[in-house]
Amino acid sequence: MNRMIKVVVVDDERYAREELTYLLEQHTGIDVVGEADSGESAIMKAIQLQPDVLFLDVEMPKLNGMEAAKALMELKKVPLIVFATAYPQFAAEAFRINAVDYLLKPYDEEQVKQTIIRIQDKLLPKENLETISRLGKLAIEMDGEIEYIPIRDIFYMYRDEKVTKVITAKQEYDLRTSLKELESKLTPFSFFRIHKGYIVNLLHVKKLTPWFNGAYQLELEGRSEKLSVSRNYVRDLRQQLEV
Repeated sequence: MNRMIKVVVVDDERYAREELTYLLEQHTGIDVVGEADSGESAIMKAIQLQPDVLFLDVEMPKLNGMEAAKALMELKKVPLIVFATAYPQFAAEAFRINAVDYLLKPYDEEQVKQTIIRIQDKLLPKENLETISRLGKLAIEMDGEIEYIPIRDIFYMYRDEKVTKVITAKQEYDLRTSLKELESKLTPFSFFRIHKGYIVNLLHVKKLTPWFNGAYQLELEGRSEKLSVSRNYVRDLRQQLEV
C-alpha cells in the first residue's frame, strides 16, 4: 500500500487532538499532515494542505463541525469527513452530510481501525485488494527462497522483540515486517487484533473463556496454547464471531 492517505484532525481540545492523532498514526498508510482547533481553521487547513480526510469534532465554539463540513462541500477538492464527538445524537445529521463514519469519544482502537478500513475502501485502488484476495497467499523469504503461505493456513501472528512470528499448523515463520503493516495488508481477510501484540485468524477460533478483570482467553482449533484477549477488544471480537 504505497499511497499515503493525508489526514487533518480537528478538535478544539488539544488532548483530544493528540489522542486521535496518536491512534491514527499507528496505522500504515495514514499521514496526519495537520491539526486545527476550530471550524474556521479546519477550512483553512483543508485549502492549504489538500487532505484526503478530515476528522471533525462536532461541538466547537463559533463554527461547529457540522457547519464546517457543509462549508467544506463547496471546495474544489472535497475531503472525506469523519465526525468525532462525544455526542451520539448528531449521527443522523452527520450521515446526511455523507460522512464516511462517526466516531464516539472516548476513542476505541478497534473502531478507529474499522474507520480507516472504510476510508481505504473509498480512496485506495480496488485492484490492489482484489489481487491480494485472489492470490490469498503471504510471501515469506527464508534462506534466500520465497515461500508462499496460504492465508487461510495462518492461525495467528504476534510481535516478539524485533520480529513478527507467523504461526501455521506446520511451521513458525519469522518476518521483519511489523505487525501493524501485516495487519494493514491483511484487511481483506478474516484477521482480528485481540491484543496489542497479537492478531488471530477468526476462521480458526474454537472457544472464548472468561479469564479475569474483563479479559478472555481464546483457543484455536488444532492448537494447545491459549491466547489472551484484552478486555478492550472482547466486545468487538464477539460481534465479529457471532452471526
